[in-house]
Amino acid sequence: MKIKIFCLLAAILVSLSEICYSQNLDIDILKAINPMFPNSVYWEQTTASAYWVPGIIVMGSFGCGLLKKNEQIRQNGYELLVNIAVSQLITEAIKISVNRERPAERYPKEIFASSSTHGYSLPSGHTSLAFATATTLALDYKKWYIVVPTNLWAASVAYSRMYLGVHYPSDVLGGIIIGIGSGYLSHWLTKKLFHDKNHIYVQP
Repeated sequence: MKIKIFCLLAAILVSLSEICYSQNLDIDILKAINPMFPNSVYWEQTTASAYWVPGIIVMGSFGCGLLKKNEQIRQNGYELLVNIAVSQLITEAIKISVNRERPAERYPKEIFASSSTHGYSLPSGHTSLAFATATTLALDYKKWYIVVPTNLWAASVAYSRMYLGVHYPSDVLGGIIIGIGSGYLSHWLTKKLFHDKNHIYVQP
């Protein structure tokens, strides 16, 4: 059932991309966010953190789990690793299927990218990765001092992609949907995997 729901979200995302081509709202919002010279060290570092923050959390979970001999923490690390793989696989599949041009390439006189852009635009891979990470942490730890900062960080990554002129708002929205959806899917898959493993282990 969860897989069917996730596939439906992916279908909605593809439909959304087609709508965005015929509407001006997407580009109008982006123009309001993207400055003419988007050279900000802060936002560039924020966007780059979408790759190294998840990696640090995964390694930290494995390391902490081994040192404390805590299987649950190690399991959380595996879950995030699965989530990263799932979210990026879906992101790349949709990018290739939709084949949407980057905003700075489509509107070179209206949108200004911080650096040369390449690849497809929809959805935002940085955003999907950031929200996948935040969703996994929220599902595994359920503490406000973890949930709030990680989601604020994920939202900052999403904003940075628009500020730097490399993604439309709908690209970012697509990344959010994929990140959250893959988070729940990976949570379900991991719980099922480890539950079955433990169940087999205790059998006489």
